[in-house]
Amino acid sequence: MKDFRSDTVTLPTPEMKQAIFDAELGDDVYGEDPTVNELERLSAEIFGKEDAVLVSTGTMGNLVSILSHCQRGEQIIIGDKCHIYRAEAGGIASLGGIVPRILKNDDDGTMDLNEIESNIEPKDVHRAPTKVVALENTANVVGGKILSKEYMDSVKQICDKNELQLHIDGARIFNASVALEMPVSELTKSVDSLTFCLSKGLGAPVGSVIVGNKEFINDARKWRKMVGGGMRQAGIIAAAGIIGINNHYAQISKDHKNAKLLSEGLKRFKEITVEEVQTNLVFFSINTENPGLLAEKLKAKDVLGGNGGSRWRFATHYGIEEQDIKDTLNIFEQSIKEL
Repeated sequence: MKDFRSDTVTLPTPEMKQAIFDAELGDDVYGEDPTVNELERLSAEIFGKEDAVLVSTGTMGNLVSILSHCQRGEQIIIGDKCHIYRAEAGGIASLGGIVPRILKNDDDGTMDLNEIESNIEPKDVHRAPTKVVALENTANVVGGKILSKEYMDSVKQICDKNELQLHIDGARIFNASVALEMPVSELTKSVDSLTFCLSKGLGAPVGSVIVGNKEFINDARKWRKMVGGGMRQAGIIAAAGIIGINNHYAQISKDHKNAKLLSEGLKRFKEITVEEVQTNLVFFSINTENPGLLAEKLKAKDVLGGNGGSRWRFATHYGIEEQDIKDTLNIFEQSIKEL
């Protein structure tokens, strides 16, 4: 099976399984799991932040981060295509009582700087005061686009001017780092908090990490506990994450190369319109009367992708090799001929 549905479908490597088996464990709620402590130390170090905390998912990481920055009735500025708004079950509003101010995401994943500044609400008895601006890097829905360091720094300048915090949903921040050939510590130097995923490009089976300053992380630990995220012998999760950071970061460039290979190959079919590819996500439109029929034919030939409607997403990851791309393109050709 060639599974392009997401970069979360990867299975742990033998090295990860061995690390899980051998992990030194303790009670993480008490701060006594040495493997979790090492993952958090390593995460803080590579991002150049003071501290870090392990959470079970990226959604929990974003929720806990925003709860740590905002009180009930306060406001966050986010984009209309970002994961926090579209795909996290409305958690910041329903659980946190936090008011989202939704701005338009442009095709490159950014929000207009003037729009950000003009939508900041002051402290006023009639208003929900703005406390946070959140960005997503890379920006999934617009095609895995990269937000530059310069753009994030510009948003941070607006935040500093208005006494706001800048949070990054960095589920795929390592993809941005690799594509820009810039260490994550440099790319995210100006941000106040960031969540990154262990189970996407890094290939671990579960987990995300929040990084920031010590005061923020202390608050995040409390909120993690409150939303049910306190875990006991969580070193079995952290062990695979350490392997992912140390060993899989370097192979993300292969994922990008395979994404380019796939996108270039798909361009030869008149029935397919391919969008610009910057990282490991390939978005394309199926220009046929029944895109679902093509999806069925691909699935019958052991190719799975993110194919709801006519706009599809295929994600490359460490479980996909160059030969898989070549085979997939041949299967597309066969399946299109059968329509």
